[in-house]
Amino acid sequence: MKSFSFNGRQELLGRIENEHYDVIIIGGGITGTGIALDCITRGLKTLLVEMQDFAAGTSSRSTKLVHGGLRYLKQFEVGMVAEVGKEREVVYRNAPHVTHPEWMLLPIYRKGTFGKYSTSLGLKVYDFLAGVKRDERRKMLSREECLRKEPLLKKKDLLAAGYYVEYRTDDARLTIEVAKTAYTRGVDLLNYAKVESFEYDMNGKASGVYFKDVLSEKGYLVLGKKIINATGPWVEDVIGHDRKIEGKSLFHSKGVHIVIDGSKFPLRQAVYFDTPDDRMVFAIPRNGKTYVGTTDTEYHGDLVNPEITVEDKQYILKSIAFMFPELQIDMQDIESAWAGIRPLIRQEGKGPSEISRKDEIWTSETGLITIAGGKLTGYRKMAETVTDMICEQLKQEGKTCTKSITKNLKLSGGDFKNPEDYNQFIHERAQAVAAQSGISQRDATSILATYGTNTDSVTRYAGQVLQETNLPLAIKLTLHYAIEEEMALTPADYFIRRTGAVLFDIDWVNKWKYEVITYMAILMKWSIDETQMHIDELNQRIEEIL
Repeated sequence: MKSFSFNGRQELLGRIENEHYDVIIIGGGITGTGIALDCITRGLKTLLVEMQDFAAGTSSRSTKLVHGGLRYLKQFEVGMVAEVGKEREVVYRNAPHVTHPEWMLLPIYRKGTFGKYSTSLGLKVYDFLAGVKRDERRKMLSREECLRKEPLLKKKDLLAAGYYVEYRTDDARLTIEVAKTAYTRGVDLLNYAKVESFEYDMNGKASGVYFKDVLSEKGYLVLGKKIINATGPWVEDVIGHDRKIEGKSLFHSKGVHIVIDGSKFPLRQAVYFDTPDDRMVFAIPRNGKTYVGTTDTEYHGDLVNPEITVEDKQYILKSIAFMFPELQIDMQDIESAWAGIRPLIRQEGKGPSEISRKDEIWTSETGLITIAGGKLTGYRKMAETVTDMICEQLKQEGKTCTKSITKNLKLSGGDFKNPEDYNQFIHERAQAVAAQSGISQRDATSILATYGTNTDSVTRYAGQVLQETNLPLAIKLTLHYAIEEEMALTPADYFIRRTGAVLFDIDWVNKWKYEVITYMAILMKWSIDETQMHIDELNQRIEEIL
């Protein structure tokens, strides 16, 4: 039986060389999965291959905001503000279980980057361009109102504050939900499948890909009419297997975030503030922690596991000390950190913070289509644009597509009539879910909040979970679901991208990691050597974020 699981993956690998796809997408981040969803819902037979886990690159390493791009207004990128602002609302409407309104405080200081009146006007223009709902439109706060919202702020020279809404998200889970939606619609998806070269037809056009299953090291050739390179920071590596595109290149910008326990940094209110070097930094409370970022520096190192330097951490700590001077936070207070690489389109003469986040589509002489740049918030619109282009090309070959429907397509777990129904759904169902599955009401609430309308799919495993480990039932349920219905293949997949726990609850990870690995080893029939390999990999990932 076909399933989005390890077994389903094996079934797909067994037949893949006999398939012929309309579209093959390389890259399983938010851009690639978004394109896959748009393609399949328009009638195109689609395959997606990802060399790591889904969302393992930039799509799990962002500031975790679906935001409207207020900073781009400052750079006069009016079109981008309008587009991503409207797309922000689309993401929220279609996936309210992974996208939550977050009021953001923008403090205004004497001689700061933002002035009182320019901020008021800017936020008003932002509301208009982004189509912000009436109850989420900007407010201007007095100095006293600002400090009531967040008493930890620097008080000297504070004049007032802007107050506006952004949307907090779990970027990796958003990507996974897009992938699951694409799968249920008919997309074939493979993680841990690395493209190593291309196949060409007699006219020199790219007509297929050779990829290696990273787990078995077996190679496969699969054919397709159109091939899309949506690999983010790796787009030039993939282009390197094809033909160089003259005049186009990427600028890799590294963004680092750090996580601090709420007892050390008891932030009440999300804050977006300017630093002494005229950059903007977010400080955001999340589940008893506060995370702060981001840096913006050119990067030339390892793209798979970007290095977090002492200088990166010091920069953020200095930013915290600048805006929250009463706090005494230093290196040992950092519980975890993550680094993501922004794949920006290189613009000569501009530094990392000045380069536009706008996306571009490049096409090589072999027909390989590359989508580069762009932002998490605008993923759906980027996907629609790319698929429009593909449909136009396929039309000339006699293949017709339907119109895009993703603007109003609910994502997996987000099947609510109105986004506002999400909170009521959690409140009304927590007691029943706890009683039916045998978990605590607190765990039931957590599962409902995370998985939304997929909660019944998670808790139905209550009678099927393995008994061989001492894991609490709630962990067994989410782990079993991740393996059977979210194609989690490694402990790192579960702890980093299916739960986010490595970043935001490292003590919980360390407490249960060996039991989780044992559970996965039994279910997936790992050998002793394979089990040890997964232990080593997870411990290495944990070491990298400390």
